[in-house]
Amino acid sequence: MVIVFFFLFGIMIGSFLNVCITRIPEELSIVLPGSRCPRCSTPIKAYDNVPVFAWLWLRGKCRACGAPISAMYPLVEFLTGLLFVACYLEFGISQATVKWLFFICLIIILTVTDFRVRLLPDLITWPGFAAGVLFSAFVPPNDGTVFLLSLRLFHGLPPERFMGVLEALLGAAFGSLMLWGAAAIYKLVRGREGMGMGDVKMMAMAGAFLGVRNAFLMILLGTLLGSIVGIVVIAFMYASGAVLKIAERASRRGLGAVNQLRWRIASQYHLPLGTFLGIAALIVVFAFSSFSIDLAPGLR
Repeated sequence: MVIVFFFLFGIMIGSFLNVCITRIPEELSIVLPGSRCPRCSTPIKAYDNVPVFAWLWLRGKCRACGAPISAMYPLVEFLTGLLFVACYLEFGISQATVKWLFFICLIIILTVTDFRVRLLPDLITWPGFAAGVLFSAFVPPNDGTVFLLSLRLFHGLPPERFMGVLEALLGAAFGSLMLWGAAAIYKLVRGREGMGMGDVKMMAMAGAFLGVRNAFLMILLGTLLGSIVGIVVIAFMYASGAVLKIAERASRRGLGAVNQLRWRIASQYHLPLGTFLGIAALIVVFAFSSFSIDLAPGLR
């Protein structure tokens, strides 16, 4: 019954996350007006707004005008429900569960929004950063960074909650500065922007929840996953007929050889790094966040 509750609660929260995903980039209120069809603007009745199930019995169409409803809505709701259940199974009923449920919601919004419109809204990242610092006072990352620094520099330990806040701030600084440095190096080498400041702010938010160690793992996994997918996408675009036709037309106008133009067009495609960082963040939460370092429990 507890698992069922978490799933149902998760799909309801997922419905709200859909509102945030679609409205925040448009700078619209997430409260008013209520849910309505984007085509005919007919308000959606409560019985047609049941998460996941309403989309199924409406067969993915608006009841009023028959316009198709994006499959993104039930997918986000269903995924949120599954992640809520996974969070309960991993952390039980605890303060850690509350922290990671909140983090999961933020990550879902950022991941899907970046995939849809290539945007990581400040309205999510900055409040998320503040929430990460606050949560870490009660559920610290415990990755040992502040512990070691305190012993080396001050030969003692600060209060535990203060240590959690310091771990959050260090994680935010490390994650954001590491990504900012990578972006600066990319621009220096390639002569163009490789990522936006939204990715840097996202890492500041995530680092506040995860701490230094897990922020590093998130960047490592996210960039690795993005690189693998990027290579596959560029190879597919290079080989696709659409790119070939564009390159042939450009070549006939004297802009270069066909193969060079195909590579240039394919290599200019930008993948949403925030989406891959978000996927990596979820992996880190469930694979690594339960491991903490407690080097000297007697000193706490």
